Amino acid sequence: MIQVENLVFQYPKNDAPTLKGLNFQIEKGEVFGFLGPSGAGKSTAQKVLYKIYQEYQGLVKIEGKNLADWDSSYFEKIGVGFELPNHYLKLTGKENLNLFASFYQSKKMRKVEELFEMVDLREDMNKPVEAYSKGMKMRLNFIRAIQHDPDIIFFDEPTSGLDPVNAHKIKQHILDLKAAGKTIFATTHSMETADEICDRVSFIVDGELQVTDTPKNLKKQYGREGLDVELYNGITKEFSLKKLGDNQDFIDFIKQDEVKRIHTQEATLEEVFIRVTGKSLKV
Repeated sequence: MIQVENLVFQYPKNDAPTLKGLNFQIEKGEVFGFLGPSGAGKSTAQKVLYKIYQEYQGLVKIEGKNLADWDSSYFEKIGVGFELPNHYLKLTGKENLNLFASFYQSKKMRKVEELFEMVDLREDMNKPVEAYSKGMKMRLNFIRAIQHDPDIIFFDEPTSGLDPVNAHKIKQHILDLKAAGKTIFATTHSMETADEICDRVSFIVDGELQVTDTPKNLKKQYGREGLDVELYNGITKEFSLKKLGDNQDFIDFIKQDEVKRIHTQEATLEEVFIRVTGKSLKV
């Protein structure tokens, strides 16, 4: 669906490129994530792909067609959820959605009321957006990106500014979009979000991709193959997973008391990121 080869982009006033030869591809129906700290080039890469920045070097193809050869029909195909909500504050939420809906020729426009219901804003859709909290604006941002039923959707920090409940709902909606066959390119510095929604991720630092793989493979590769066992008497012990069923020490240990908790020592995606890149996500 999306093919990128040796993508280089430099802002006019900068001495060095922000994107330094990126290579990646995104399959149809895949949720693909760019993970990295602020300033790594995540948003810049997306802006190239949705044609805000057109002075780039390298090759970008969408559905096998050079991005530069797409006309305005491209914008019917894509949806964009920006990191910072950019609504008309004096208009109501519903008026904002209707205004942006008028920009499209699509006959697949989703019903406004259903969209507001989806993100728990039905009771607020006739309020001016200036009265919305940041979280409400982000949810409005989300439904604006999908209202014309696009095939490709770009989300920039989709859970930013959301409380845990609404963040969970937005992540579930993204998974529902994937299940409907949509192709999704998400950027985030939230490793938890990436782990929950992404089929594959790329770590990006200083405009360069460090590694690309599934979250599961990355955690398996960089985690330890061990097991932590805690008994109800408070004693804990670590065991190797190798030939665990034949490990007499393990068998004797769990006979001491009932098992309270048992879990593998899988690295978190954030730990993997730091180990691979040597960078903190707080940069």
